[in-house]
Amino acid sequence: SQVPHPSSFILLPSSWDRFRWLALPALGSLMLLAAILIKATSPGPVFYRQQRVGEFGRVFPMLKFRTMRVGADELQVDLEHRNEADGALFKISDDPRVTPVGKFLRRFSIDELPQLFNVMMGDMSLVGPRPERQFFVDDLISKIPYYAVRHSVKPGVTGWAQVRYEYGSTIEDSVE
Repeated sequence: SQVPHPSSFILLPSSWDRFRWLALPALGSLMLLAAILIKATSPGPVFYRQQRVGEFGRVFPMLKFRTMRVGADELQVDLEHRNEADGALFKISDDPRVTPVGKFLRRFSIDELPQLFNVMMGDMSLVGPRPERQFFVDDLISKIPYYAVRHSVKPGVTGWAQVRYEYGSTIEDSVE
């Protein structure tokens, strides 16, 4: 029996190719709808950019859909007494700064989809440790042995911690 020449398989798309050509228009449509809803329901930009620490400690602007009111960072001072997290992390239930559309986007992690642009730019990969802000990195490096090792690979849109654990709000959660 003869082995077919590899060029005879060119017209047969792989499973990944079929998935990619179905997923890209679906994700693009979902992202466009999210952008329209954000613009239609609250003033301000569609995207939120935040400086995060990536591979080899390089800082890059991570993109997300904006889920909070414009000026939310300044309003945090008035809400500090409601903080449910330890240290520099700020987290409160029913945060009044989150827009109604933002609440929906967060619930289904749609706010994270713009990070696919970070993947295309080479700042992130699909899977890897989540990137953190510099002051969290500095704090965690001083408290968790080998924490800095995570910066030897590209950060990911998702990773082991997101799949395995709930949202971490303490140093102990980060260690685990």
